[in-house]
Amino acid sequence: MPDMKLFAGNATPELAQRIANRLYTSLGDAAVGRFSDGEVSVQINENVRGGDIFIIQSTCAPTNDNLMELVVMVDALRRASAGRITAVIPYFGYARQDRRVRSARVPITAKVVADFLSSVGVDRVLTVDLHAEQIQGFFDVPVDNVFGSPILLEDMLQKDLDNPIVVSPDIGGVVRARAIAKLLNDTDMAIIDKRRPRANVSQVMHIIGDVADRDCVMVDDMIDTGGTLCKAAEALKERGAKRVFAYATHPIFSGNAIQNIKNSVIDEFIVCDTIPLTPEIKALEKVRTLTLSGMLAEAIRRISNEESISAMFEH
Repeated sequence: MPDMKLFAGNATPELAQRIANRLYTSLGDAAVGRFSDGEVSVQINENVRGGDIFIIQSTCAPTNDNLMELVVMVDALRRASAGRITAVIPYFGYARQDRRVRSARVPITAKVVADFLSSVGVDRVLTVDLHAEQIQGFFDVPVDNVFGSPILLEDMLQKDLDNPIVVSPDIGGVVRARAIAKLLNDTDMAIIDKRRPRANVSQVMHIIGDVADRDCVMVDDMIDTGGTLCKAAEALKERGAKRVFAYATHPIFSGNAIQNIKNSVIDEFIVCDTIPLTPEIKALEKVRTLTLSGMLAEAIRRISNEESISAMFEH
C-alpha cells in the first residue's frame, strides 16, 4: 500500500494540524508562499514518489489565493510523481454559483473550479456539505461529500434543550432540517417561508409550524453575513420562541456579520472549523466552534485504505 502523506496550504493550517494529529502523523514538508510580485510559490521538500497524497485546503476567502495555492500544490506534487492526489476541501468556494437562474448571462463558476482541479491532476475530492450536492456531477473524478450534521447533532444532544423544534431558515433547507429533526429524537420541524409580496416591499417571513414556548434550532450549511438568519430569529421570537440556536457547518462571516451577530436575538451561533475565524469573530461570546478534524481524519483513512465513506453515515 502506498505511503499516505498529508500536505496543507495556508487556508486552514489549524484544521490540517488537528487532522494530522488524529491520524498520528505529521504534515508534509512543503514551502507554500509568495514571490515578491504576489504569485504563488510552492516547493515540496520531501519524496512523494508513488505516495497517496492528501492536500488539505479550504477555498475560502481570500478565495482566489487559496484556490491557486491548491492547484499549484497539486501540480508540484503531480510533477514529483505522486501516486494519487486527493484534494481535501473542507469548504468548497464558488459553490453558490452552480446554475444560471432564468438563463441569465452568468458563469457556472462551480463547474469552472471543478474543471480547473481536474485539469491539474486531482484524482479525487473530499469536501464537506457542498452547497448543492449536484456539484459532484461537475467533476470528472470521484467526489466524497461528507456531512457536518453528525458533529452538530452531537452538540445538540448535549444541550439542555427545552421542548426543541428544528427550524429550516428557508425552503431549500427542508431536507437537511428534516434529517436533523429525525435524529434529534424525532422532534418537530418548522419552516421559514421568505417571500416578497411585490417589488419594493419588505420581505415577509411566514413561519410554518408552532414555535411558541420552544427552543428553536436553526440549521443551515453556511452563515455568510448572517442577516437573513438574524431576521428569521426575530420572527421566531415574535412567535413566542424561548431560545434560538443557529447551527451551520461553514462560518463564512463576511460583510457586516460581526454587527449582525452582536445585535442578534440568537442565543448562540455554533459552527465548524472548515473556515478559520478572524480574531474579531473569535472574541464574540455568542460564537462557538466545533471541530470536524475527527470526521475528516476518518474519511481520509478510509479513502487511503479503500474503505466505504458512506458507511460513516449509516444509522
